[in-house]
Amino acid sequence: MITNVEAQPSAEIEKRPSRLFNKNFFLLWQGQTASQLGNQAFSIALALWIKQATGSATLMGLILMVSSLPAVLLGPIGGTFADRFNRKRIIVISDLINGIAGLTLVGVMFMRPEATNLIIVWLLVVSIVMATVSTFFNPAISASIPDIVPEEKLSAANGLGQFSYQVSIFIGQGLGGTLFRILGAPFLFLIDSLSYLFSAFSETFITIPQKQPEKQKDWRDSLNQFKADTLSGFRYVWQTHGLRDLVLVAAMLNFFLVPILILLPFYVEDFLLVTEDWYGFLLAAYGLGSILGFLLAGMLPPSGILRSRLMILFLLLEPVGFILMGIFLNPWAALILATTGGLLSGFVMVNLTTLLQITTPGEIRGRVFGLLATISGALSPLAMGLSGVIADLTGQNIPLIYIACGVISIVIVVVISIRPAFRKFLAYEGVKQNDESEK
Repeated sequence: MITNVEAQPSAEIEKRPSRLFNKNFFLLWQGQTASQLGNQAFSIALALWIKQATGSATLMGLILMVSSLPAVLLGPIGGTFADRFNRKRIIVISDLINGIAGLTLVGVMFMRPEATNLIIVWLLVVSIVMATVSTFFNPAISASIPDIVPEEKLSAANGLGQFSYQVSIFIGQGLGGTLFRILGAPFLFLIDSLSYLFSAFSETFITIPQKQPEKQKDWRDSLNQFKADTLSGFRYVWQTHGLRDLVLVAAMLNFFLVPILILLPFYVEDFLLVTEDWYGFLLAAYGLGSILGFLLAGMLPPSGILRSRLMILFLLLEPVGFILMGIFLNPWAALILATTGGLLSGFVMVNLTTLLQITTPGEIRGRVFGLLATISGALSPLAMGLSGVIADLTGQNIPLIYIACGVISIVIVVVISIRPAFRKFLAYEGVKQNDESEK
């Protein structure tokens, strides 16, 4: 119930820093920015190398699908790890593993450039390793940020993190193809590996305050406690009605967003009647809009009832854009709608992340973020598979699918917004309420 959340104090961290750009946050942020740029290099090199070497879209889809499974299967476990073990150690070791895994791929490509089948297998292995590591790394990052920045600057910190992520995508999409043509895939994979190692080095100098549970002497006791901790994360989310509604609506909205992205190349060429360059333009426009949304949320963070109303409004307006994209088949209109959709999504994303961080007790924060990633991502592989099937069944009537996804998403938001617990959760004011309770 929402009252459970309100009863939790935000003072579990003994001493918070007074500045946003303190040593710990700056080192973490710069390391993540570097590794995100490297990750874009990896994604672009993977896609272009597979197309160049095999010409198989099925193989690309297989790798993407398999890479998405660890987050679905291991999310709760990764979240429990972030709560039970040293988060700094998880973050550093994760980047080290990714860097070393990438270097093994670089070695294979340099030593056996003609062994296409071997490289494909190793690409799949490295992709699975990196995706698995991310299920432990991401909850540790999300759970750590509230403990290394001032509480009133939490929205700005999340906005800055999302900003650097979108900038890395924007730069990667702009330069990735050119760098692939000039340097080749092995060098882009090398850049990715070195960025992870740089990030790990930067993170070794970070101090992350954290309350860790008492260690069990017997391994059976440790295993039983681990299971209990994982289940407690499920119970916390289920019993906190507003949070439960948020997790469910995130999963459902994500399910109907996937077809928009998967079918975008067909929409661009067959209905907007423009070249494939516009596919990149629309993605870049969405990324630019997201950056603006992150900056807006960071500079002017809403709170209380205003936050609740704005988030519900923005959740409603984004699927309206899907409907308009299905009605107005004009590339410039689509560009404007993509930018606007990115802004709305970016604003909501930062505020949702901040809300989860301030309402969730620090000792279970990792479990909640891991569970959110699992539930919201669980339907994505299914949505990826159904998108193509439904498109073929409708004669590839992409505008109709866009309109249907938009209408269904609006209905979902309207239904969930009627619930008082959901609105109350979105309106939570941690700092103000805690100050009043102290008085």
